[in-house]
Amino acid sequence: MTRGSAEDGTGEQAAPRATGLPHPTREGAEVEFERTVPARADRLHGRSRDRIRAIDVLFEADAKQVEVLDVLAERLKVSAAQTPLPPRARQLVELYAPHAVDIDEDLATHSRDWPLHRMPAADRAILRLGSAEVLYGEDESSRGAVIGEYTKIAEVLSTDDSPRFVNGLLQRLVDVRGLLS
Repeated sequence: MTRGSAEDGTGEQAAPRATGLPHPTREGAEVEFERTVPARADRLHGRSRDRIRAIDVLFEADAKQVEVLDVLAERLKVSAAQTPLPPRARQLVELYAPHAVDIDEDLATHSRDWPLHRMPAADRAILRLGSAEVLYGEDESSRGAVIGEYTKIAEVLSTDDSPRFVNGLLQRLVDVRGLLS
């Protein structure tokens, strides 16, 4: 066997490896994945930091079991103890808030065998905000980059398995976007 060949020792080509991405099954429909653009690994960009600040608001609201907009109002009060919430983070939280129930329903429907209450809290917050941005955001052309940034954020903030889970679930939501909206 030569270096780089994909033979399995019997002279036949081995089946290609699975990519780890979920493949939704719908009869008669071709599945086309958005190209995911990985975020730079050396540092987080300003956009990612703004997204993390918005994720903090969703995480806090989930932990306190209060409305997201109530936590946002608290965060908008400027105090000497914390830096002001960036305008983009506020916009993202405001994008999520009116669609919160629908987003939770979509996440529960498409996260096979993982009910929302069993997911790590950081993953829930990342998925909620990421779903809001890819499903209800204005810029459809950059959905792949957005998914890539949320995957990188999951890599930084959550468990080792979270980036694949976040990427796969956001990708699935984008794939069925026409059915959900």
